[in-house]
Amino acid sequence: MSKRSSQPFVPHARFNRRTAIQAGAIGMMGMNHLSALRDAVADTNTTKRHRSVIYIFLSGGLSQHESFDMKPHAPDKIRGEFNPISTSTAGTQISEHLPLLATRSDKWSIVRSMTHPYNEHSEGHHVMLTGRTPKPRNFSGNEPRPTDFPCIASVIGSQKPREGQLPPAIVLPEKLIHVSGRTIPGQFAGIMGSEHDPWFVEASKFRSSTYYHGAFPEYGFHRTTGFYKPDNYIFESPSFTLPQEVVRDRFRGRVELLKSVDRQRRDLDRAASVRGFDRYRQEAVSLLLDGGVHKALDVHSADDQLQERYGRNSFGWSLLMARQLVEAGVSMVQVNLGNDESWDTHEAIFRNMREFLLPPTDKAVSALLDDLDERGLLEDTLVVMAGEFGRTPQISVIPSRKTPGRDHWGPLQSVFFAGGGVVGGRVIGASDKIGAYPIADPQKPENMAATVYDSLGIPSTAAWYDKLNRPHFVYHAQPIEGLS
Repeated sequence: MSKRSSQPFVPHARFNRRTAIQAGAIGMMGMNHLSALRDAVADTNTTKRHRSVIYIFLSGGLSQHESFDMKPHAPDKIRGEFNPISTSTAGTQISEHLPLLATRSDKWSIVRSMTHPYNEHSEGHHVMLTGRTPKPRNFSGNEPRPTDFPCIASVIGSQKPREGQLPPAIVLPEKLIHVSGRTIPGQFAGIMGSEHDPWFVEASKFRSSTYYHGAFPEYGFHRTTGFYKPDNYIFESPSFTLPQEVVRDRFRGRVELLKSVDRQRRDLDRAASVRGFDRYRQEAVSLLLDGGVHKALDVHSADDQLQERYGRNSFGWSLLMARQLVEAGVSMVQVNLGNDESWDTHEAIFRNMREFLLPPTDKAVSALLDDLDERGLLEDTLVVMAGEFGRTPQISVIPSRKTPGRDHWGPLQSVFFAGGGVVGGRVIGASDKIGAYPIADPQKPENMAATVYDSLGIPSTAAWYDKLNRPHFVYHAQPIEGLS
């Protein structure tokens, strides 16, 4: 993605001794060196604008047919029940259940040709969260392994500096845990080492051993039976507070009081190694002592009207928290919209998307774009929305179920892009008549990841180094052309 110049005007430059000596030597060097000196002074006095990414991940797999790549002229078994509506961009139509995004199409573009070869959830999660298509050595769909590729968040964490006390990459509002209890692979640092795992903000407090999903508490549902509002649902910011008996200034200088932090590490993500734990303990101290961290994580203190714009549910609060975090200097926030596999619409696809999934997504994502734009952050914040795969073109009814749905489909999905230099109103790539395969400009997860890295200003030659000091390149493809 091409970048516009973001260097601010600097009215007054402060000269150090070295610069003064250089200036005094101009007469001896000749005026042809003046330009080089001016550039050197500018380099030392230019503050780069902070760039961020918000990756909205729809675990379960968004159906392209019911969202951004409708096929209204296909046979009934392909077309489905929803009708397309026009957007503010001539010639571009999307689902009737995304009316707010339709009116904001000048702010976003869609890639209708994302493809990879996997139809299984864990494989799809791994490829779309890491931006790497090949399966890693010893891959297991049942658990994350240290041989997995690092997630995009961990790669960004290795390349971008910490801004203030907050880590460079955060995942919220929960880890992706299957109803069976297994942790989904692809969310962690893998071969980078667990000390590079992203921070997980566990704000959405609801787990169930059955298939309850959605934007709790307003839009909770069971896949088969419909609406469900759990009594024990809580969305809250993690509590990073000091005990009352600890005086802040004394805490700074007393290492033994790290025991106080240890007692609160339940609110932090546990590291899997001693080295990782030491890093988490040090970061816990910083988090405890920084009031700005509390503010960035506290969505319930936000203006009531703003909360209403986003939606008082896990989708709205999660995206509001993401905006607050990028405004506070976090380079990447991954937002899991819906607990694990909420978008896995094998059954009751039309009811569940119409009543429980698309409305809160439409509202929250539209509010995010507006909020970022109003605060002058949209140009510097890339917003990406994708799932682990798309859905089958054929509507079917699985055994033991009564209502229709669509199965897993890796060969095609639609991916949403906005902000970060993306020109709105564009459609990249195209699918065939039934929405099964790309027929123009196919894109791979590597291209999506490269677009994210490029938006953050990570150079194409960037690499991270493993424990044996071996380099691993960040880029594995070119950024998607045509978005900017």
